[in-house]
Amino acid sequence: MKTVVIGLNHKTADIELREKLAFNGDKLEEGLLKIRALPEIKESLIISTCNRVEIYLTAEDADKAYESIKDFLADFFSIKKGSLDNALYVHKNTEAVKHIFRVASSLDSMIVGEPQILGQIKDAFEFALERKTTGVILNRLLKKAISVAKRTRTETKIAENAVSISFAAIELAKKIFTDLSEKAFMLLGAGEMAELAAKHLISIGVKDIVVANRTYERGCDLAKEFNGRAIKFENFISELVHSDILICSTGAKDYVINKDQMHEVMKKRKNKPVFIIDISVPRNIDPEINNLNNVYLYDVDNLQGVVESNILERQKEARKAEDIVEEEVETFKRWLASLDSVPTVVALRDMAESIKKEEIEKLMNRNPNIEEKDRKAIESMANSIINKLIHPPTIALKEDSEDKDILIATIIRLYGLNGEDNAKK
Repeated sequence: MKTVVIGLNHKTADIELREKLAFNGDKLEEGLLKIRALPEIKESLIISTCNRVEIYLTAEDADKAYESIKDFLADFFSIKKGSLDNALYVHKNTEAVKHIFRVASSLDSMIVGEPQILGQIKDAFEFALERKTTGVILNRLLKKAISVAKRTRTETKIAENAVSISFAAIELAKKIFTDLSEKAFMLLGAGEMAELAAKHLISIGVKDIVVANRTYERGCDLAKEFNGRAIKFENFISELVHSDILICSTGAKDYVINKDQMHEVMKKRKNKPVFIIDISVPRNIDPEINNLNNVYLYDVDNLQGVVESNILERQKEARKAEDIVEEEVETFKRWLASLDSVPTVVALRDMAESIKKEEIEKLMNRNPNIEEKDRKAIESMANSIINKLIHPPTIALKEDSEDKDILIATIIRLYGLNGEDNAKK
């Protein structure tokens, strides 16, 4: 049985094609059940995110499975089959296992180390389990992929360094304030990165949120989204006295607050620390403010430097994670290889048991006066002989090797087992 991955991602297909092939809403269940019904497919699971669409499956013939899936995708999404030629990739057997482990560990993600993909894989696996489209191999493979992802996060720092501007800003804030959840936060303006930084703050427990925007109604909408309160833009400096963190993205052509104004704010705050993130381009906060005691001002260039440094750190950690993936792939390969030989191992043991019973029965019929204790001793000796005789071929069958098929066929022929049936089950 072959393990196969067929799909496309942000590296092989543009967003337009990825959008066309997205298994959204009811399409996920319909598509999954139709794939499972294809005669070439034994087990199946679909991963569909904004950056990738992948089908994990098992099949007797990987090439036939690929062509079948390609036809299915073209028909299901009403697109030309030729449009998939340069976008689809296929991984088979060991490479498929390695790919799935790398995806789960976010080593194949647009942002290495991002945590979302593991949750998406868990959801996809649960969805497939409920619809009974997976089986022994995919169930074991996906459980292993999830454990590999957890191991890479435990044994490396692949997810610890912020690699987005907004998240890097929050990571810096954590270094200044021990507990951000107790701090007051002001969002000045409504830029996209500022909003994202605000969402990061809320996710870690910040509750005291004030929004100041030039369009007061927009400020009210944002405040409602963040469960905070809105103020008039012209009142933000007086409100800043009560704020510990300010994220600014106003789009103003000049500074909205200068050093003298901030100096007055700090006097009223009794010099309590303030963390200011100016994500505006051009800058909206006077850089001279950074010279004031207990004022920590960062702009986009500062944050970009942090991000670039963190990306390098993640790349170092990613190399450690790749080693973990390689190790886990070998472990899974050994388990998978053992499946091929299970029918032959079972048949070999059954044959040995049958011979043992037959010979013991003959012995008992010829010697009806043998006592029970002697009978048990004979059976124990027979079991020991059988175990020692079939142990070497059993171990050889369970080992992963290039000549596994030849070995299975040889043992079947040597021991007179039911050859073809046992080899193919």
